Formats: sequence, C-alpha cells, structure tokens
Amino acid sequence: MTADERFAQLGLELPPPPAPKGVYKPFLIDGRHLYVSGHGPVKTDGTLIFGKVGGELDIEQGKLAAQQVGLTILSTIKTNLGSLDKVKRVIKVLGMVNGVPAFDRHPYVINGCSELFAKVWGEENGIGVRSAVGMGMLPENIPVEIEALFELK
Repeated sequence: MTADERFAQLGLELPPPPAPKGVYKPFLIDGRHLYVSGHGPVKTDGTLIFGKVGGELDIEQGKLAAQQVGLTILSTIKTNLGSLDKVKRVIKVLGMVNGVPAFDRHPYVINGCSELFAKVWGEENGIGVRSAVGMGMLPENIPVEIEALFELK
C-alpha cells in the first residue's frame, strides 16, 4: 500500500498548510532531502491549538496536539509535493513540548506525531531518529512544535 492509501485509510483530515509567520520557508528540498520547518498544531478550520501540557491540556490532549502537528506537516508535504508517496522515509523528528515546569513526559507527547508517521509510511520508513524536549514557552502558547527531515524517492 502507498503512503497516500495508508493515510486515506486512517480517516483523518488534513488541515490547511500554514503560511510562514516570520522570515523562513516552510519547507526546503536539497537533493533527496526535504526539510520541514517547525510546525504547530493547525486544526482543520485553520485555527491553532493553544495551552501548556500539564496545565490547560492534559497529557492525552498534548499527544493529540502532536498528532495534529503531524497532520499539519503532512498537509505541507502534500500541498507542495502533490503526494505523500514522494517521501521515501522519515529521517529525523525534533519535537518541542510547551509544558508546565514539572512536566517531564515529552517523548510520550511527541509519540502522537511519530505514531502517525509510522502509520503513513510504515514502521520501516515512518520511524526515524528523534528528539523530544520541553520548552518554557512556544510561539503563541501552542503546546507542541515539530520540525522534520525526510528522504525523498
């Protein structure tokens, strides 16, 4: 099954790809590598999810926010490349969690995105290396920001 077919089976909806809110490109292709800038959790209506994990959001809501960031990244890829099938594999994911000071389960939250990528590209190609870290704050008080590096076919 292809990545586009796997995604269709999930029954999830892609949000609109976000426009840059600063001086940067949302994605960049260099040879066979696709770099995706940090994305936030854009909902299907184009609005963002807000709040700190462990504060306004519980851990499960944080994990769902990370999945929503993954969907936002998929939207950027599909909009700009035309198909998720053009990605061969996930190389690296950097997940940043906006949590209260005592929150320490950042990897669990970022699993929301990693599990999505594994479902789309399969475990062999959808799981890359990863960092999951906590931040004191993220732009506009979003709960999760994720950037990623992919290998293209």
